[in-house]
Amino acid sequence: MRTALLQSSGRPGSVAANLKVLDEAAGRAAAAGAGLLAAPEMFLTGYAIGDDIGRLAEPADGDSADAIAEIATRHGVVIAYGYPERDSGQVFNSAQLISADGTRLANYRKTHLFGCFERDHFTPGEQPVVQAELNGLRVGLMICYDVEFPENVRAHALAGTDLLIVPTAQMHPFQFVAESMIPVRAFENQMYVAYVNRVGQEGEFDFVGLSALAGPDGVARARAGRGEELVFADADPVSLAASRESNPYLQDRRPGLYGSLV
Repeated sequence: MRTALLQSSGRPGSVAANLKVLDEAAGRAAAAGAGLLAAPEMFLTGYAIGDDIGRLAEPADGDSADAIAEIATRHGVVIAYGYPERDSGQVFNSAQLISADGTRLANYRKTHLFGCFERDHFTPGEQPVVQAELNGLRVGLMICYDVEFPENVRAHALAGTDLLIVPTAQMHPFQFVAESMIPVRAFENQMYVAYVNRVGQEGEFDFVGLSALAGPDGVARARAGRGEELVFADADPVSLAASRESNPYLQDRRPGLYGSLV
């Protein structure tokens, strides 16, 4: 499946402006033959917007979800995006997957919150594996810091995830995560990992870009630089099956030895 990664911070604080950016990117993605467009963590509103997070938070089926469903339908492309989700008085750092016919396929709440900023503004999610079936692939959702915990990604591997979409807000000086850890996660778990980052200065944070789609061989099929960019790569189920056949990591596990880890 041709996948487009939208490396952008949009316009922090303006949902309307970010919907326009997403609309334009969806058009470009569809024109290039992509079936999936992935946008970064908190793309809908901006990340470093302080108390505006609570003001701009919406339910998973809110007005912005409807607007993105219309964009997805009009361009014929699946869209994954990050946003602040309000539910029963709580706010979650969430990512949603909307199909090309406008159906909400999956909604994930970030389980591992990073730093005081996130812990002050969000409630952690409790469901580590969220998946949907998409064009012959089992797609999973995760957000930024979550992917840095090997247990999280291994849980997806054991649940059969083929393509893990990771909207992120990864910042300086932790660029080694994008450069080194993401390809390793893809290799050790035999899956594709689409890691799509924000970019540039936002409040106190300096987002490093370097978005990538890493394959099960540990090689980045596409790698963005440090600026606004739309990059493309393919998640190929045939290549994935061949890689899993030759790589024995998951088959050679000995779970009986791992009880002390939990």
